[in-house]
Amino acid sequence: MKNYLVLLLVIGCFSSLAAPSRKMIEGAGSAQQFPHSASVIIFDSTKVDMIESGLSYYHEHRLVKILTPEGAKQFATFRYDYDPLSAYVEINRIVVYYRNGEQKEFTLNDEVDYPAPGSVILWGARQKMVEIGRLEPGDAFEVFVSKKGFTYALLQPTDDDSKYIPPMRGHFYDIVPFWSDVPVQKKVYQVAIPNTKSVQYKIYNGQLAFNEKKGAEKTIYTFSADNIMPFRNEPNMVAQSDVAPKLLISTSPDWFAKSKWFYQVNEDYGSFESTPEIDRKVKEILKGATSEMDSVSRLTHWVADELRYFGLSMGKGEGYTLHKGSVNFRDRCGVCKDKAGMLVTMLRSAGFESYAAMTMAGSRIDLIPADQFNHSVTVVKLSDGKLHLLDPTWVPFVRELWSSAEQQQNYLPGIPEGSDLLETPISAPENHYVKISAHSKLSADGALTGEIHFTAEGQSDAALRRIFTGSFKALWQRNLENELLKITPQARIISASYGANPYRYMDGPIELKIEFVIPDYAMVTSQEIIFKPLASSGIFDGAMRHLNLDLSLSERAYPFRDGCSRSVEITDKTTLPSNVSVAWKPEMEKISGSGAEFEGSFNLNGTELVVEAKAWFNKRIYTIEDWPSFSGAVKMQKLLIDNPVILKIEK
Repeated sequence: MKNYLVLLLVIGCFSSLAAPSRKMIEGAGSAQQFPHSASVIIFDSTKVDMIESGLSYYHEHRLVKILTPEGAKQFATFRYDYDPLSAYVEINRIVVYYRNGEQKEFTLNDEVDYPAPGSVILWGARQKMVEIGRLEPGDAFEVFVSKKGFTYALLQPTDDDSKYIPPMRGHFYDIVPFWSDVPVQKKVYQVAIPNTKSVQYKIYNGQLAFNEKKGAEKTIYTFSADNIMPFRNEPNMVAQSDVAPKLLISTSPDWFAKSKWFYQVNEDYGSFESTPEIDRKVKEILKGATSEMDSVSRLTHWVADELRYFGLSMGKGEGYTLHKGSVNFRDRCGVCKDKAGMLVTMLRSAGFESYAAMTMAGSRIDLIPADQFNHSVTVVKLSDGKLHLLDPTWVPFVRELWSSAEQQQNYLPGIPEGSDLLETPISAPENHYVKISAHSKLSADGALTGEIHFTAEGQSDAALRRIFTGSFKALWQRNLENELLKITPQARIISASYGANPYRYMDGPIELKIEFVIPDYAMVTSQEIIFKPLASSGIFDGAMRHLNLDLSLSERAYPFRDGCSRSVEITDKTTLPSNVSVAWKPEMEKISGSGAEFEGSFNLNGTELVVEAKAWFNKRIYTIEDWPSFSGAVKMQKLLIDNPVILKIEK
């Protein structure tokens, strides 16, 4: 089989690039020419041959020149990641071209195959490795890799090539990045597809050279680019795949076909079959439910809280079929697809019409129907006839059914009639408010005493609540103290309350009340008192993720993202000593725009200094046009955090 695969790839539809010359390597550039790169890729060629079943044969051919000692260290060992359940891989040959004129070749006999490092998801991912040994700047190596199979889903092992056929049999898809972290002088992607297939492709975020050559049985599509320079990242930008050049190609006709397939493959597998034990648990959970939405909420949060996030590869249908409800209920653990499947099973047991859906956490799904999914969620059809999104993976201890940290993402439900690609809605900022208010007294010696209150909703509620849900109860008091200690090491908590049991997050929004005393909080001189109003000092900034974003760019080239839409309301009332006046205070600007809004004020009412600030951050994913108002609003809130009030002592 090995020899057949290599022969097919080398002499099949395509011919390989010519062997490199010393002149080609020497002319590829140096560390002086590419001062920020440890290596340069002289050429990168991928050639694919698809057959009618959907089985695809890949031949990868790459030539890399080492530029720095760091690059030499990086490539002392060549590694190739793959999953044996979906791909067969061979590192056929590696040739090292030393700068002193010597040459060394490594073959299949030098290849080592070992399990890839594990995580909370335990599957059969592996690495092919060849120990190249010591390299020096100026050396180069050429690598030939053969592969058959696909990348994204996992299948049940068999004794033949059927396990390497994509889940949608008879179809081909690929997502090809045309960006790089190092310079690439030439990159070529070529695929031969039977003429019986309908092909659609699109080039995103750039231009590629393209050639189409139709043969008697197959059409060869060739895409290439020269002189690809390292992609320039920006702070807080969206995923590289959303903005960098890439190719999407697929033989799948449309998203409706994908939706129908996903529905049917799970129904055929019996993913959502209930059991008497599950039925009894559903009745127990729904006892006392007062409405349709209450029932849905109870089941969603039971699955969210009771199934620990942990995954184990279990054979048939891995990656696209959801484990059966009986397995998930028994083990009380699973990854996203297990949680989504368990919820579908329980909703159906309760009489609801429910299905699984696919989405992409972390980046955009583009319109070509390739497999651009890494996350599974649930949809339920309620009495209004609409599909409602549920995500039991992302809502443990979150007062939502669908996590608003997933706003503006595409998803595809697997439903009988099929569906087009859909998009998750924007959640209004007020659904994720954080409100901070303080009443305190500043003494002439600089001591500050008083109370500070916090309340929050939605994603902001979850962020504040993690002080409790993310640690043992014995640490709760210390966690609260740590927030005050961020402001000053002199802070002491006199008393603290947090309303209901923080674990009972569905009872209502979180409410924190802290009574404090802070000796020597203000800096006192013979003429001035300098201090920061506590509520506007950035305390509990975990609920205000925007404060940690990099604002160094005046203009942006790419869209950017925050954790969630949110609103912030700050009110601080400080009673001042009777013999002071305000000598200096931060000047607040009103910010208004498509990205965010801000308004704030300082007012002295007798001896009471009142600071008020409100900010609205409107989305999760922002365009470059949103940047001026977004960064302006954040800067205004940071102005409150970073700048004290100066009080003049009247004699």
